[in-house]
Amino acid sequence: MEASAEESYEVVGVMSGSSLDGLDLAWCQLRVDQGRWTYNVREARTVPYDAAFRTRLVAAMDGSAVELARLHRDLGRLIGTACRELVGATPLHLIASHGHTLFHRPEEGLTMQVGCGAQIAAVSGITTVCDFRTVDVALGGQGAPLVPLGERLLFPEHRAFLNIGGICNIALHAAERVVGYDVCIGNQALNELAGEAGLPYDADGAMARSGRVDAAMVAALSALPFHQQPPPRSLGRDWYGTAVHPLIVDERLAVEDRLASVVEHIAQQVSSALKDATGPVLVTGGGAHNTYLLERLRALCNVALEVPDARTVDYKEALIFALLGVSRTRGEANALSSVTGAGRNSVGGAVYAAN
Repeated sequence: MEASAEESYEVVGVMSGSSLDGLDLAWCQLRVDQGRWTYNVREARTVPYDAAFRTRLVAAMDGSAVELARLHRDLGRLIGTACRELVGATPLHLIASHGHTLFHRPEEGLTMQVGCGAQIAAVSGITTVCDFRTVDVALGGQGAPLVPLGERLLFPEHRAFLNIGGICNIALHAAERVVGYDVCIGNQALNELAGEAGLPYDADGAMARSGRVDAAMVAALSALPFHQQPPPRSLGRDWYGTAVHPLIVDERLAVEDRLASVVEHIAQQVSSALKDATGPVLVTGGGAHNTYLLERLRALCNVALEVPDARTVDYKEALIFALLGVSRTRGEANALSSVTGAGRNSVGGAVYAAN
């Protein structure tokens, strides 16, 4: 990415992750000067989904086509309203919305993120970029992860990254290419198990710490065929429902023991994925707040793990999608074929003008 003079963009990046906790919004100022990008996060917040909307997001995967269309519309309106409330009357260049992934099956040539861009632009009055993944999938790629390009541009001092969200993914940056892929399940499983105890999540991993690891459960999770696939590879919530969920709902085990077992599975899979990483590894995502999970990762990893400030932990992906949206409007590649396995780098994203 090169420019003849410094350019600046005001953007809100929006991320709705598979852990179903809500919308992450990051209002960012992005600057580029002679190909070097810098950023400032002006404001960031998470807008939680209420229980009814969260239920709709889950039910849509098995619901009717018309209910899916209504959800697409309503999430777009929710995103547009949330962005306008975040920035007030301040003019923006654009909103870059990842949307919420319902179906992700790149082996079938499809991926679907709901959150209608036309609705976002209409409600907010701000030009909107969305639907980032489908071009890459159409070119034979996984459509994921897309974040490694932004990591390379905004965090050049690091060469390895771990994001612990609903799904755990890593990126390894070498001079000649970037490799990134989904490693294993993350907060989707941990949050569901915490929900059995009436909690939204297992704060600091306290319940998992009190449990006992069940070797059979860890072995069953690790034996899932996905974990034997070489990268590029990526996961969706539909995989979680069919492959992981049946293995962790075994009520013959206390929920604390199941949490401990999932934490151990994550730590084993991630440590294996990072065995060739050049540290320190920048660790972000909601799971970076789970002190017990971090302890297990540090015990098994042979590379240093660095947890940055809380804003970077919680909003790095929203920040990077802001950058990917800017890249789309500049006509510059925002998906790396070395990461996704597509036939070539591509410029992805649908643009809806503010009108």
